[in-house]
Amino acid sequence: MAKQLKRVKNKKFFNYKKRRGDRTDGWRVHADDPLFDVIPHVMPMRCDAQVFFEEEIEIEAMDKFMRSVRRDSSLGMPQLSRMIILLAALVRTAARYPKVNRFVGGRKIYARNHLCISFNIKRSMHIDAPETVVKPFFDPDFNLKEVYDAVMKAAEGTKGTDVEGGAMDKFVGSITAKPWLIRPLVNIFTRMDKKKGTPKWFHRDLSPFHTSCFVTDIGSLGIGSVYHHIYNFGTTSLFASMGKIHKKLVLDDNGDPKNVNAITMRYVADERISDGFYMAKTVRYLNHLLAHPEVLLDKPAEVLEDTLR
Repeated sequence: MAKQLKRVKNKKFFNYKKRRGDRTDGWRVHADDPLFDVIPHVMPMRCDAQVFFEEEIEIEAMDKFMRSVRRDSSLGMPQLSRMIILLAALVRTAARYPKVNRFVGGRKIYARNHLCISFNIKRSMHIDAPETVVKPFFDPDFNLKEVYDAVMKAAEGTKGTDVEGGAMDKFVGSITAKPWLIRPLVNIFTRMDKKKGTPKWFHRDLSPFHTSCFVTDIGSLGIGSVYHHIYNFGTTSLFASMGKIHKKLVLDDNGDPKNVNAITMRYVADERISDGFYMAKTVRYLNHLLAHPEVLLDKPAEVLEDTLR
């Protein structure tokens, strides 16, 4: 059915034309397994459908790659970090396993018509500095350099000031200045989310909760990763938490024990968007990319689209 859908001309990705039943932020999906059309009615909220799992990732190859890229001025990524490598790996994973970019709204499953990732950053490096959320947008065929540039551009202007922040911060500041507005506005946007979706100016530019994935680097604070809940408000279906570096005992090629650097990744996912086998394949591929980040320097050989049905 997907190949019969009308396309938007001159648009490279996410170019299906809107149909009846689609939202402002996604296309209506009928799952391959009819049970998945029933599950959102059995578990209507994301807190009902949260699945928790963790993966331990060896990072010696990642760190070696990161240092070499920083030193190579021809690559133009002097501030490359583990966080940006993780973001690039998530983008590449969504290109291969597009169902991970689905969400449930109003007890129906949708394929998101864009790809973005929200994460927190400090505006300045002192303990009392406020945090802000940035949400860069990506195409699924982005390589590491394109992800790096998108992240740097999104973060531009948020550091070095404790006052203004980005559009999200300004919007929140404007409504918190009038506390009586908070509850009715949240109720209005929640009702919109249960029907046809929120306006584009809200879910793209203002809300950090309408995102493909929310990521936090807890390890940068010197503590282990956490299982962070996914929000009932918005459309987030996946939350990823990166912990601090620790030692992991492994066997080398000769069978002798040795310690290597590792981090623990903890995920919370909405089980309503895909089956467990698909999610396991998705995480396995993500782990492979984190262990071999050099493949992210090139564009993906193939970008798969959500079949929509």
